[in-house]
Amino acid sequence: MRPASHTSDSAQPRAPQPSVAVVIPAFNEEDTVAEVVQVALTLTGDVVVASDGSADNTVGAAQKAGAKVVDLQPNGGKGPALKAALEATEADYVVMLDADLTGLTKAHLEKLLLPVLRGELDMSIGVFEGGGFVTDWGNKLTPHLSGQRACRRDWLLGVPQLGEERWPEPAITQHLKDTGARWDYVELPQVAQVVKEKKRGFWKGAKARTKMYFDLLTYGARKKRG
Repeated sequence: MRPASHTSDSAQPRAPQPSVAVVIPAFNEEDTVAEVVQVALTLTGDVVVASDGSADNTVGAAQKAGAKVVDLQPNGGKGPALKAALEATEADYVVMLDADLTGLTKAHLEKLLLPVLRGELDMSIGVFEGGGFVTDWGNKLTPHLSGQRACRRDWLLGVPQLGEERWPEPAITQHLKDTGARWDYVELPQVAQVVKEKKRGFWKGAKARTKMYFDLLTYGARKKRG
């Protein structure tokens, strides 16, 4: 009689680990994009920067830091840049980051990503806490407009008109509602953004900020007209 064979746990085939990419839309962010890329690379080797018609050295800085770069010309908006970055990777999951963040660490990225990987959320949305009054205040006033998110890549590519919206966050929020997705806010302590007024000068920055919020907050009305 032949002895029963036993298969050890170590011989059992392991389920493939989900792949993760970090995608970073960027417009004229040569001063900060390299630092964001370097932190992203501590989480995954698949980091994609989509330069949205940048006129400075964003492309060179991102490449030197180790990112794969998609150089889009001319400037078309964050939505087209985000879609291009998503199409430049085949990862299962993505962490979406702005290119002008300061104070970012690997722990922040893990805090965004892990609830999604564990199946607790379909999307996590990062909000700043303690990074500075201006960015904290703006982020908490309109947290649904945050650019720091984690989700499945295929879900994000399924957002209607993603590549047509200059600012894609309202379209993403609407898709969360339409699909009944599970989502929640995740605090990112000590993270901030370089405000537009500092990057471009006060008046140009204030003008750019006003136009951005106008575009973001009129998304619903434009969708109804469309």
